[in-house]
Amino acid sequence: MSDTPTEGAEEAPALARVSDVTHRGEAAPTLSPWARLKEHKVAQWTLAYAAFAFALLHGATLMSDALEWPHAIVRVLTLLLVAGLPIAPVLAWYHGVRALKRVSGSELVLITVLLAIGGALLWLYPHPAAERSAPAVSTVAILTKAPATAPVVFTPPAHSVAVLPFVNMSGDAKQEYFSDGISEELLNSLSRLNDLQVAARTSSFSFKGKDVDVATIARKLNVGAVLEGSVRRARNTVRITVQLINAVTGFHIWSQTYDRNLTDILKLQTEVATAVAQQLEVRLVGDETAKFELGGTKNAAAYDAFLRAQQLETQQADPLKVLATFDHAIALDPNFAAAYARKAGVLLRIYDSTTDVSARPRLKEQASAAAERAVALAPEFGEAHLALAFTHAFGQPDFAAVSRELDRALALSPGSGWVQRYYGLYASQLGHFDAAVAAAHRAVSLDPQNIWSHFTLALVLHNARRYREAMAVSEDAKALDPGSHVTEGNFVDSMLALGEFERAQKECESRSAPMEEDDRHGCLATAFHGLGRQADAERELAKLIAIDGDSVAAEVAGIYAQLGNKTAALEWLTKAEQQNDSGLQSLKVDWTLDPIRNEPQFKAIETRMNFPP
Repeated sequence: MSDTPTEGAEEAPALARVSDVTHRGEAAPTLSPWARLKEHKVAQWTLAYAAFAFALLHGATLMSDALEWPHAIVRVLTLLLVAGLPIAPVLAWYHGVRALKRVSGSELVLITVLLAIGGALLWLYPHPAAERSAPAVSTVAILTKAPATAPVVFTPPAHSVAVLPFVNMSGDAKQEYFSDGISEELLNSLSRLNDLQVAARTSSFSFKGKDVDVATIARKLNVGAVLEGSVRRARNTVRITVQLINAVTGFHIWSQTYDRNLTDILKLQTEVATAVAQQLEVRLVGDETAKFELGGTKNAAAYDAFLRAQQLETQQADPLKVLATFDHAIALDPNFAAAYARKAGVLLRIYDSTTDVSARPRLKEQASAAAERAVALAPEFGEAHLALAFTHAFGQPDFAAVSRELDRALALSPGSGWVQRYYGLYASQLGHFDAAVAAAHRAVSLDPQNIWSHFTLALVLHNARRYREAMAVSEDAKALDPGSHVTEGNFVDSMLALGEFERAQKECESRSAPMEEDDRHGCLATAFHGLGRQADAERELAKLIAIDGDSVAAEVAGIYAQLGNKTAALEWLTKAEQQNDSGLQSLKVDWTLDPIRNEPQFKAIETRMNFPP
């Protein structure tokens, strides 16, 4: 036998040793299949490939989340890595092998098994044709076969965020107003960006002090990101640490710590808001960052007083104390537009609750002056226009002025749940139901944990005479706060409008709280009339009048209209007009007034109300 190799001179070391033995006339040793696997380092190569694939896929997922790449990139990469899994051990086996003719039968069996495993993995992976026709799903869903009833995929709006109340790290519980206030002001600043959806304060702060994870909060608020942080205040300096979390993946998007002097607090607020907007890839067109400072102050003491007043207002403290604290902020900075706007709101709440009717003209005048001052100081400040709209709605309403200021507020602050809520209610009173329902739904999406958002939507649907929907929304609102009675009146009123008098009677009779006694009598009056119990109906109406007198003149007019006494109904409607009863704002849509709607006296009152078209 010739010593010259029959093939090329380059051979793998293992095959060279076998050739040498053969050339010496010795029998080649027969290795077991498992020994050959070990010799060729198949296990080591396979594990190394698996580790590499896992690291690469994890890194690609992180980059995809951070840069918002199409999910198809991660899916294709996953497919390629799975396809490469059987190739890695095969390459390890054939490392340095030149020909298949030297492979033993047992080796072929092992190779076949490896290829079969790889083929099975590819078979389990979704076929490209099916993937193209199916909706996009996560990488995890691709690698696991979906059950027959797959869970709902969480798909929040692309640019949406919730600002959670920052943690007070000052070591002093009395500084809670400051950390909460910083959070709220940052939230308000971000909500002024048209391209960013920000959960409203009531909803974001509803999780304060509760052991709820970020993913759950995000789902309840339907946001794609959550901003949380902490505040540490020491005399005239403040340290704010913030972190932005991708609510879908749970990964941190960005974090930063800021150390500033209190005199730079407004600048810091703008800096943080700008960074958050950029991280969420919100386009800041032109001088849009100027919106962050609208209505604010550069006076640290005035800012501190404003935050204290906000806390008092949230805690439903004595309105006179809240008013005094806002006045203090204004005294420290006479150009503090936000303080003027909030002052106007407090004055109107005092107007609405006072029993001293003679004080109302003065209160309305003061509220109007404060709101007008806020608008003059910051014409682009949506909250100021909303406050001015409120002042025009109280007393003798100026509907044209209300419409003008509300339209301006909505254009400037479309991300404000408060603006959307009031706009929806007002539009429904004018009969503009499409715009009203859209605004009310928008308010719920911005402030889903606020019972008043749901109440407003229910009331708007009721005004639109979509009673079944209104009742369903009222029940949803009740689930948010089972102990609340906010939605009960609207719920029962929808029953009455539908003619479900027996059911309404039972609901009305279940009301036992003293503060609801007048509502119970009014409800029962209509229900008994519908059930043919006229004497009982008139008795309940008399009880209502004895409790509230002329202060509910518009409501009494509606009940008399339902009882068929048109003369009494028109008399009480005239009385409501003379007293500027706020109930007349629903004159155009109140179903209880339908029996007298075509009466000349009714039409005259409607004309004098001067509703806009």
